[in-house]
Amino acid sequence: MRCMECDAGDVSERPERTAQGYRRFRCRACGKQFNERSGGILNRAQYPSDVIALVVLWRLRYKLSLRDLPEMFLIRGIEFSCEAVRDWEAKLTPTLIDSLRRRRKGKIGRTWYVDETYIKVQGRWCYLYRAIDRSGALVDARLSETRGMEAAEAFFRSAKIVAGVIPARVTTDGHDSYRRAIRTELCEGVKHRTNQI
Repeated sequence: MRCMECDAGDVSERPERTAQGYRRFRCRACGKQFNERSGGILNRAQYPSDVIALVVLWRLRYKLSLRDLPEMFLIRGIEFSCEAVRDWEAKLTPTLIDSLRRRRKGKIGRTWYVDETYIKVQGRWCYLYRAIDRSGALVDARLSETRGMEAAEAFFRSAKIVAGVIPARVTTDGHDSYRRAIRTELCEGVKHRTNQI
């Protein structure tokens, strides 16, 4: 553990714990006191981090409503509101997305299947571009208001950065913008196939 204030490594653990049961520390260099959650996105939350993480995980994974989760946890003796769920989701989702993207960087296969679909997000219609590899692992996904060359190039640029690899083969639908976007954003040597379905 390093000091949150001066980044010194000379830190001592305090015998007392926080009300949530987290360990407390004191920096010998600057005198700053902090705990395990200090400086994190859940620093001021009144609930334990593992409960908050579980609520957000269930919300994202099982598509539970904001009202279902407080009811499910109330049975377990933990009381919070649906607004707390919304707040926790807004705080943790970007961090989860970044963590998942870093974890899969360099582990994506070199054969990608790319398509786009027209979906409604928060009352607005947009295109969802997505790519998966041969094993079905998600390479990347991107929302765009338009379907065309600029959107396809932005998607491939993002997918290349997220995946950390350049594919050997890309299979797409017959849209014209894909071939040019693959050539400009990935490289000339990538084989492009059109899905025959």
